[in-house]
Amino acid sequence: MTHDSRVTIDVHLGAGDLQAALEADASAGLRATPKYLAPKYFYDDRGCALFDEITRLPEYYPTRAERSILVAHADEIVATATPDTIVELGSGTSEKTRLLLDAGVRTGRLRRFVPFDVSETTLRDSALAIAADEASLSVHAVVGDLDRHLGAIPQGGSRMIAFLGSTIGNFAPRSRGPLLEALVEQMQPGDTFLLGVDLVKPADRLLAAYDDAAGVTAEFNRNILVVLNRELGADFVPERFDHVVRWSPEQEWIEMLLRATEAHTVKLPAIDLVAEYELGEEMRTEISAKFHRHDVEAELAAVGLEPVRWWTDTAGDFAVSLAALA
Repeated sequence: MTHDSRVTIDVHLGAGDLQAALEADASAGLRATPKYLAPKYFYDDRGCALFDEITRLPEYYPTRAERSILVAHADEIVATATPDTIVELGSGTSEKTRLLLDAGVRTGRLRRFVPFDVSETTLRDSALAIAADEASLSVHAVVGDLDRHLGAIPQGGSRMIAFLGSTIGNFAPRSRGPLLEALVEQMQPGDTFLLGVDLVKPADRLLAAYDDAAGVTAEFNRNILVVLNRELGADFVPERFDHVVRWSPEQEWIEMLLRATEAHTVKLPAIDLVAEYELGEEMRTEISAKFHRHDVEAELAAVGLEPVRWWTDTAGDFAVSLAALA
């Protein structure tokens, strides 16, 4: 634990933990049929910069839509939840969350911000910046993994736990339930849960958002291979893979894949693996589920959360929901 004025950083993940997780996940995914990779490994420094660029592309509406909801309704959200602490899961730079923090500070009630993410460097920078800008707040950052460290989030007070950006959509239904259950297990009476979700819409708009004309998302997708090369000593040639995006109307999710443009072999010495790729073989790198309101409320109800409020942008592209313990 490191203290710096009003900033506290709890570190539950070290470099060795992250490396071990990458080795285990890559080994499981590349030995599977069909092959897959976990999307959390997109986000090295280059991947974060590319994703930031993606959020500003004309085709990529989710970030703008969610931000417009927070601009229009942050005061109402905070007035309804009445938190003295805002927790943000997968916080990154906390850019959008500052709208909620500002609204909380205006009430005179908000006292603490708890950003939670895997990146210690990003969290430290963000925590110090927010503490510098919000003189009335203490910042208690937690470096951890959503799958293992939700219980490390500080307790006490009335907490609004925010999970924005439709990051929940990167989890398949079989994984969303346990994640939400683990979250609810550490909630206390008076806590609320603020969830951002991308809504189902025509396939052409969804496909364009993940396959932009400038090719930024394609570069982002291939960057996961660069990460494996650097961290696992692999010899992927990213140019040997096409960026592929599909909409599954049955699952109501976008799939992002990498498709081999030729038959070839990849060596990953750190995990003692030789991966064979056939011409046209596809490897899934991400799903991004889209939601209907009734599905969101049913999934929350299944883990003991009841809906409190529901906000959308003017076009109805995105939603932010507030729920409380039933």
